[in-house]
This record gives sequence, C-alpha cells and structure tokens, in this order.
Amino acid sequence: MENQAHVAVENPYGLAALWNQGDIVARGTLILLLLMSFFSWYIMLTKLWDQRKLRQSAKIVEKQFWSAPSLKEGIERLKKGDEFRRIAEDGLRAASHHDGRLTDRIDLHEWITMSLQRSVEGVTNKLQGGLAFLATVGSTAPFVGLFGTVWGILNALIAIGVAGQASIDRVAGPVGEALIMTAIGLAVAVPAVLGYNWLLRRNKVLGDAVRNFAADLHAYLVSGARVPRGDEAQATAGGARPATAPAAAVRK
Repeated sequence: MENQAHVAVENPYGLAALWNQGDIVARGTLILLLLMSFFSWYIMLTKLWDQRKLRQSAKIVEKQFWSAPSLKEGIERLKKGDEFRRIAEDGLRAASHHDGRLTDRIDLHEWITMSLQRSVEGVTNKLQGGLAFLATVGSTAPFVGLFGTVWGILNALIAIGVAGQASIDRVAGPVGEALIMTAIGLAVAVPAVLGYNWLLRRNKVLGDAVRNFAADLHAYLVSGARVPRGDEAQATAGGARPATAPAAAVRK
C-alpha cells in the first residue's frame, strides 16, 4: 500500500482573512459586534448577581426581619446597603419625621405611601437597568452583521469585476467569507434576546417580592400589623387575628 502524502491546505478565507483583508468599514463592523457581545454578557452576568443577592435578601427578610421585636431591630438584622433595608429605613423615616411645615399638609398615611412607593420604584429601576441595551442588541445585531455581509459581497464583486475573472473559486470564497458577518451578528443577538427574556421574568418575581414587603411594611407602620395573605387571610376569615406588633415599636 503506497503511502499517500497529505498536504495541508491552508484556508485562505476565514475570520483572520476577513480582518487582514477587510477595509475600515468591515473592521469597524466586526469591532462593533464584538463590543455589543461583550457588554451584553457583562450586563447579563452582573444582573444575575444582583438578582441573586436580592433573592437571598428576600429570604432573610422573611425569616429574620418580621420575627424581630421592633422595626428598628428588624432593620439592624438586615445587611447594610440591602435594598429591603433601604425600603424599611425610608418607611421608618417617613413615619418618624412627619413634622415639617410642608409635610404637615400631607396625611401621614399618604406620606408613608409615597415614600415607600419611591423606594420600590428605585429598586425596580435598578433591576431594569441594562435590559434596554440587551433588547437593542437583540434587535439590531443581525442587521449589523447583515450590513457587514452586504459590504463584503460588494467589495468581492467589485474585485472580481476589476480582475475580469468570474470562476467559482473567486466568487464562492469572498462571498462565503462575507457571510461570516451574518453568523457573528446572529451569535451576538441570540444570547442577548434569551438573556433579556430570562432576566425580565426573574425581575417580575423579585419585583413582586419587593412590593409585597413594602405593602406589609406600610400596613405595619399605619396599623401595627402585616397584610394578611394566603393562610393568614384564611385564618382571619375563620375568626383568628393575624399577629400584630405594638405601635410603640415604631419610634425614632
């Protein structure tokens, strides 16, 4: 059996050739797609980390905050910089410092409601930060890649026309090389769209937890009791009263 010599043929087309032979428009398009991909992954990872911390804080609130003998002690059980602690501090501050000339014109119930609402909106805006960029990348990255492909095919056809040769090797190679841009655009857009939908769904769950906490805190500051929900509501309907906290616990 004769030994057959295997000659390694180097592919003259590809991503390296696209960068080396491309003009400023092709290179700029490629750099733009890479930047879009980098910031998309950065936003997704940082948002997942923020959501993880907020989810852990929600568990701590349910286990430790509401079992505290007073609101101030419950706040001290939460970590500094925690979103739930910030909401509780804003609510306590609104209930304790309703003594200014301007705030005297606003009912205490409404003043606490507005303060907690502003705190909840701040947490919600923080959770949604960066999602608009993911949506933009998911909708525009395929078109950016398509623009790079069209530009590459245009340059390839111009080069073929100038050379005066239209063989299959001179057409298929540059066209296939230009299609890499479309593939890169899709590779950038798909993770951004999936990440956007996933983060949006997780934000809804966490937003509900934050709003429920603010509603419970509002009821506690106004009446000294949490809002009955679920089993508590059934127990209240059956004649049992939910656990209440003394109003004296809400103090400066």
